[in-house]
Amino acid sequence: MKIAIHQRENSFSDRWIEYCEENNIDYKIVDCYRSDIVEQLVNCNGLMWHWDLNDYKASLVAKQLTISLESKSIKLFPNVNTSWHYNDKVGQKYLFESLNIPMIPTYIFYSKMEALEWVKTNTFPKVFKLRNGAGSLNVRLIRNKHEAKKLIKKSFGKGFASSDKIANIKDKILHFKNDQNFSRFTNIIKAILRFVLHKENEKLFPREKGYVYFQDFIEGSEYDLRVVVVGDRCWAAARFNRDNDFRASGSGKYSFDNKYFSDKLIKLAFETSRKLEAQSIAYDFISTDGKFLLIEISYAYPTGKSDMHPGYWDKDLNWYEGSVNAEYFMIEDFINLIKNNSMDN
Repeated sequence: MKIAIHQRENSFSDRWIEYCEENNIDYKIVDCYRSDIVEQLVNCNGLMWHWDLNDYKASLVAKQLTISLESKSIKLFPNVNTSWHYNDKVGQKYLFESLNIPMIPTYIFYSKMEALEWVKTNTFPKVFKLRNGAGSLNVRLIRNKHEAKKLIKKSFGKGFASSDKIANIKDKILHFKNDQNFSRFTNIIKAILRFVLHKENEKLFPREKGYVYFQDFIEGSEYDLRVVVVGDRCWAAARFNRDNDFRASGSGKYSFDNKYFSDKLIKLAFETSRKLEAQSIAYDFISTDGKFLLIEISYAYPTGKSDMHPGYWDKDLNWYEGSVNAEYFMIEDFINLIKNNSMDN
């Protein structure tokens, strides 16, 4: 067995490689951006690539390469079912509705006039989002119809930059306040430099325009629920809202106490993964009126807090004490997939 891994610093690949070296798994470092990537995979049993939403090259090639390699029966992580909806809130809306997954009511318009007519008959506040962005970036609370109309006109006018650099600086400052260390401090410096110096990568992203996306605002919620499913394992965290803000993502305030996670929630996460046929997904749920509603999903989630979880559930809701290593779970499942495929053939 030989696994191909696209190596990217500070990505899942760091621990994938570590796992291979610890367990004597043969692996090969490949470059998915090279023209000869298909040739690089000769004699490999599968490809693992943690591609990043902030990389313009990945936005051009990752989904297309994944589909193409799967047509050749090459095993991948993430596969198509796990990754096609990554960083695409618009696509996720239709996916959740098609699979009858309970979700926050969401409204998308591709016509300026239809959007303005909708505003006339709806109540506010609502949450406005762009289709891409992580960690609460490109998400804002729209308090009244005037604000909504203003955003609609901009959406069908000059549009929005794909990244909000000022919001990014504020996020990095918030992260530093919650966890004061040198790495967090350097992230602030990098964000400021990014604001001043325009990276070539950022110039290539098109502006977000030609659509508008709203979600209902759930009043009174103090936290959301990040639930991660990798194969037959599930773990969770309650993420509390930022100070004086409705957003929880990026707050740095967590609880791993199981009192926040009912059997109903964990079952829903496993059931959703089964419907999606996904290898590994992080779900963001919100609890309201005794129901759990899905906000959005991502295969590429931060794993830095994983080690802090006290344990995980299996699909039968059995609880296992011990640390969580998301990347190890991913590669273990991937190796088993390759082994089972070899036996079938």
